[in-house]
Amino acid sequence: MLQRKKQRISRECTENLELDLFDGLPDDLVISIISKLASSASSPPDFINIFLTCKRLNRLAVHPLVLSKVCFKAFAVKARNWCDPVHRFLKQCVKAGNVEASYTLGMIRFYCLQNRGSGASLMAKAAIKSHAPSLYSLAVIQFNGSGGSKNDKDLSAGVALCARAALLGHVDALRELGHCLQDGYGIRQHRAEGRRLLVQANARELASSLNALVKRKASQQHHRRLNYQHYSLKTGPGCPLLSDFGCNVPTPEVHPVNVFLKEWFESGVGELAQGLRLCSHKGCGRPETRTHEFRRCSVCGTVNYCSRACQALDWKLKHKVKCRPNEQWLEDGNGVGEIEGVVEAEELAV
Repeated sequence: MLQRKKQRISRECTENLELDLFDGLPDDLVISIISKLASSASSPPDFINIFLTCKRLNRLAVHPLVLSKVCFKAFAVKARNWCDPVHRFLKQCVKAGNVEASYTLGMIRFYCLQNRGSGASLMAKAAIKSHAPSLYSLAVIQFNGSGGSKNDKDLSAGVALCARAALLGHVDALRELGHCLQDGYGIRQHRAEGRRLLVQANARELASSLNALVKRKASQQHHRRLNYQHYSLKTGPGCPLLSDFGCNVPTPEVHPVNVFLKEWFESGVGELAQGLRLCSHKGCGRPETRTHEFRRCSVCGTVNYCSRACQALDWKLKHKVKCRPNEQWLEDGNGVGEIEGVVEAEELAV
């Protein structure tokens, strides 16, 4: 009995000591620690758990410095879970200066909530701070004239935004810029330079994919769950660069907001107006904002893309195998160009 009493007293003293040590930490140090946790969060629960720990962390977790550091993975909310509290949280992060929150909320407002002006403004706010995905998304909007009419297209502005995003290392922007140079789309044609940029984009994508593969191997070794299939380069979806050679590596991680867009329209949370379509590239999720906005495959006419980058990726990932000439499409005079080519659907509709 005496031994149990001593153990209980010892345990209570230890708990009180730990509590006193935590309470004794200054707020600025705790905020710094929470900021580190927020910047490395791999999912929304990682950040939400901070709020649930104790009242003090619940209060300090909404400090502007913490909200400005929240990682984009913490914004990976499911479309079916979209609600006012999530919207308010994103707005708080935007107010704190979080560029990822500006981009995420901007994309959601522009494409899902159809608040074009506010969405574009938020993306521009992030783009001013050299946020590459925002620059590229604004370029896609300029190329397509999204949210307006066909006459609102600004190809030169799209190329300029793509060039800026490519300079910051955005692979899709680099690929889009390469195709623009090859085709003379919005810029003077320069086939050799365009080809060089496309090769550079593939090289960067390959490096990123292999880096992800190495990290996954290290994680598997750490947990001692080794399996030959996990190491095989021929399993699962792959990198477009190597798909032509029958050797695949993991595809680059899709940004959570692109996953959100795809889920929003495919799950029925949001509805596309009649005649509007989603980009056929599975990693995009962008919808048309008016009929015949996106380019369509010039051979089968069954798929459409918001950009040349999406078309090139989807061609190597899956469409190359599925694409078959559509006789009705060709008889109508729509099928012009190579199999990999795309045509402006708007020009065909006139």
